Amino acid sequence: MKIAKKHWVMILAGLVGCGAMALVDGLWQPGYWVKSAVKLALFLALPVAAAALGAREAFRGLPRLFRPERRAILMSVGLGLGVFAVILGGYYTLGRLFDLTAITGALGENVGVTGGNFLFVAIYISFVNSLLEEFFFRGFLFLGLFDGMPGWFAHCFSAGLFALYHIAMMLGWGSPALLLLILTALFVGGLIFNRLNQQSRCIWPSWLVHLCANLAINTIGFILFAAA
Repeated sequence: MKIAKKHWVMILAGLVGCGAMALVDGLWQPGYWVKSAVKLALFLALPVAAAALGAREAFRGLPRLFRPERRAILMSVGLGLGVFAVILGGYYTLGRLFDLTAITGALGENVGVTGGNFLFVAIYISFVNSLLEEFFFRGFLFLGLFDGMPGWFAHCFSAGLFALYHIAMMLGWGSPALLLLILTALFVGGLIFNRLNQQSRCIWPSWLVHLCANLAINTIGFILFAAA
């Protein structure tokens, strides 16, 4: 498989961004808002640096990433509501199989997220952080690599990196089985997000589903903090 220079630059940018966030989450472990500021800077600056180093072609379609596609958006709203129901249903049916009590303690110890500030964190995660991740993983990486690279590679690289980037922030959440289940769900979710954006070539479809998924996860977070 021959890889063009622009694609090498994008692959490197993806690896650097996720590697840097792994160090931030696993070693530095600053407060949540400091970590969010670092992520915002990285996930916006790396695509710009990639463009300067040879991936300018990937940015010719940048305005299209934010262009709304009505049909795709309507479909994604329905899918997002379904995902919301599935995640909450999964929590109430499978949650008893895992010990989830460690999650709130790990969030407080690692990034300073507590029941007192979780509402503000939940709003940021649902609306801002999800859009930033969709821009970086689906807009910059997936759609950029999909243009000229084999489709399977663009799908697997973006979804795999999206799943692996969450590992460091989930340390201490529970058993290895629970972490493996979450990572598998993240990888499959990444593939679904990629597919949603593949035809529309914009990030709104995947963002809407991502938003609904985060709203469901944060609802579970409120339940866990209330029970802590």
